[in-house]
Amino acid sequence: MISVNSTPLVALAGKPNTGKTALFNRLTGSRAKVGNYAGVTVERREGPLRLPNRGDAARLLDIPGTPSLSARSVDEQIAIRALAGLGGEPSPDLALLVLDGTQLENNLYLALQVIELDLPTVVAVNMADVLEKQETTLDLARLEADLGVPVVAVSAIQGTGIESLRRRIQEVLEDPDRGRPGWRWTPTDPELLAEIDAVGKALPQDWNLPGPAEAAPGRRRRALALWSLLSVESEDDELIGVSPDLRRAVEMARSSAEERGLELDEAIIRGRYEWIEERMPRYLHRAGEAHASLSDRIDAVLLSPWIGFPLFLGAMAVLFQSLFAWADPAIGAIEALMGWISKLLRPILPDGWIEGLIVDGVVAGVGGVLVFLPQILLLFLFLGLMQDTGYMARVAYLMDRVMKSVGLHGRAFVPMMSGYACAIPAVMATRTMERERDRLLTMLVVPLMTCSARLPVYTLLIAAMYPPGNGGWLAQGGLMVSMYLFSTLMALAVAAVFGRTILKGPRIPLLLELPPYRVPRWKDVFREVGHHGMQFVRGAGGVILVCTVALWFLLSFPGTPEDADREAGRAALEQQLEAAPAETSGAIEVQLADLEAAATAEQLRESYAGRLGRAVEPAIAPLGFDWQIGIGLIGAFAAREVFVSTMAVVYGLEDSATEESPRLRERIAAQTWPDGRRVFTFATCLSLMVFFALACQCMSTVAAVKRETNGWRWPVFLFTYTLVLAWGMSFLTYQGARLLGLA
Repeated sequence: MISVNSTPLVALAGKPNTGKTALFNRLTGSRAKVGNYAGVTVERREGPLRLPNRGDAARLLDIPGTPSLSARSVDEQIAIRALAGLGGEPSPDLALLVLDGTQLENNLYLALQVIELDLPTVVAVNMADVLEKQETTLDLARLEADLGVPVVAVSAIQGTGIESLRRRIQEVLEDPDRGRPGWRWTPTDPELLAEIDAVGKALPQDWNLPGPAEAAPGRRRRALALWSLLSVESEDDELIGVSPDLRRAVEMARSSAEERGLELDEAIIRGRYEWIEERMPRYLHRAGEAHASLSDRIDAVLLSPWIGFPLFLGAMAVLFQSLFAWADPAIGAIEALMGWISKLLRPILPDGWIEGLIVDGVVAGVGGVLVFLPQILLLFLFLGLMQDTGYMARVAYLMDRVMKSVGLHGRAFVPMMSGYACAIPAVMATRTMERERDRLLTMLVVPLMTCSARLPVYTLLIAAMYPPGNGGWLAQGGLMVSMYLFSTLMALAVAAVFGRTILKGPRIPLLLELPPYRVPRWKDVFREVGHHGMQFVRGAGGVILVCTVALWFLLSFPGTPEDADREAGRAALEQQLEAAPAETSGAIEVQLADLEAAATAEQLRESYAGRLGRAVEPAIAPLGFDWQIGIGLIGAFAAREVFVSTMAVVYGLEDSATEESPRLRERIAAQTWPDGRRVFTFATCLSLMVFFALACQCMSTVAAVKRETNGWRWPVFLFTYTLVLAWGMSFLTYQGARLLGLA
C-alpha cells in the first residue's frame, strides 16, 4: 500500500495505434513535460494523473508504443527498461496497459508479457465506442477473471469510462496484489523450464531482482529470462546493458534446445498464443453473421499491386505538391517578413559591422530557421494523418519488396521520398522506423535525394549549359530528370553498401499488424505537428543560426581599405547623375552600379571566404572549379540555395541573385581561367551539378542528424562521406567529359 504523501509512477504501455496517446492526453489534461530517455532521442512524456480523492496523486509516463517486449527495436528496448526498471529507469508502481478492443486477440500477447513481469497492472480496453458501432459486446467480467487484473472499457476519444479507470488505478495502487495475479500460462516442458531458470541465474543483479540467483526462481526472474531468450541474439543485436554472462547463458540454452529439436522462440510464443486462442471466443460476441470489416474491404483495393501502388503514388504526389507548392505562400510570407525587419533595422543601426552582424547575420539566420517551418509542419501533418488513419502501415507493406533489396524495409521509403522536398523533415520522419540500425541507415542516405534547395542551382547551371534557343526545352528537362534519377540511384546504392558493411546487421523481416482504418483525431494530430515544429526550432535552429552568422563573418571580414581612385570616380559619377538629364541618367546609374559591384567583388576576394576559396582551388581545380566557384561552394555549406546569391556577389551582380537572371547567366558564361579558357563549360557545369547532388551542403541537415543520433559521430561521418563521394564522382564526371570532348 502506498502512503498518502507518496507520488507513485504509472507507466502507460500499449501497441501502436491503440489510442494510447489520446488516453494519455485525456488522463493528464495534456499537461505533459517532454524530454528524452537517457541516451536516445526517443521522447519521454510525463504528466500528472488525477485520482479520486487524491488530486494529482500520480505521475503518468507515456511509454513508446511497442508491439511486444521482445527488444528488437529502440521502442521495445525503452518499453522493457521503463516497465521493468532496467538501465537506471525507475521501476513503476503500476502498469496501465491499453488494448485495442477491435484487435483484442493481437493485443493480449503484450498483456501477458506485462503481467509476467509481476508488476501491478490495470487494463484499459479502448475503442469501446467502435465495438458498439460494430454491434460487438465485450465480456469484461470473463476477460478480467482470466487476466486476473482489473479491466475497464474506455473510449479515449469520447471520454467514456475514464473516471472508472481512475478508480481502478487508485485501488491497485493502494492494494498492489489486486493487479499482480502471477503468470497466466506456464511452460509444460520441464526441460524448457530448466533452461529458463538457467538463464535466470545469469541475469544481472542490478535488474531489480528479488533475492539471490541461487534462490527459487521468482516470477519476475523467469519473465526477464524469457525476455532474454526472445531478445538476445548476438553481439550486434543493438541491445544495451546485456552482460557477457547472460549472452553465454542464452546461447547455451538455445544450443541445448536445438539438440532436443526444440525451437525456443516458437515454443515460448506458441505457449502464450495457445492460452489466448483457447479463451478468446469468450470475450467478444458479435450480433448477426460476421461480415468482412470495412478495413478488409478497403485493403482489398489499397493493398492490390495493380490498384494500390498507383493510388499510393497519387498520395505521394499530393504530399510532394504540398511541400513544393502549398508551402510556398508561407515561405514567401516569412521571407517578406524578414526582409521588412531588415529594412526596418538598417536605418536605425550604426553603419558598419554591427549592422551587418544583426541584419545579414542574426536576422538572416532566424529567417533561415523559420523558412523551413512550413514544409516541416506540412510533412508532419501528412505523416500524422497517414499514421492516425492506419494508412502508414499499408505504405510500408507496399514498398517492402522494393526496399529490402538494398537492406532496408518498407518503412524507410516515406522518409527517403520526403527527401525530394527537404532533407530536414525527412530526417525527422525516420522516427516512424522501429530499428535504430534502419533509422541510421536511412538518415545517412536521405541527404542524397534531390531536395528543393538544389533546384535553383540546377536551373542556373542547366541554363548556362543550354541557353535559350540553344538546346531547347527537351535537353533542359531531360537533364533535370536525369539529376533526380541519378540521386535516387546513388542513394539506393549507398544504402546497399552501408547495409552490408558499416551498418551490417541481421535482416529482420517487416512484421506489421495492419490496424483498422479510423477517422483521424485532429486535435492530437495538430498537437503533434506543433510539437515537432517546436522541436525543430529548438534543436536544429540554433545550429542554422550559428552557421549563418559564421558565413556572414567569412564573407564580410577583413574589410578592404577604400581605393582613392574608386572613391573619386564614385563621387564624380554621383555629381554627373545629379546634373544629368533623364535620357542619360540611366547610363550613369549603370556605371555607378558597376563601380559598386567592382568594390564588392574586391571586398569578397580579400575576405576570409575569398582567401579560403583561393586556398582550396588546387583541390577543386581537377573538378573544373576555380576559386570563385570555391567561394560559392563554401557559402552553399550553410544552405545549397545560397550558392546562387553567393555567385551573384562574387561576380558583382548582387541585384541579380536569382537562378533565372540573364545578367548572372551572361556573367557566368563570360568567366575565364587566366589562360583564357572558359570556366563554365559543359563539363564544368555537369561536374558542379554532380557535386551538388551528392555533397551534404546543408548544415541544417547535419544539425537534424545530430539531434536524432544524439551525438556528433554520425553527422561528421555523413558530412565526410558525402563530401568524398561528391569529389570522386565530380572528378570522374569532369575528366570523363573532357575525354569525350565536352569540355
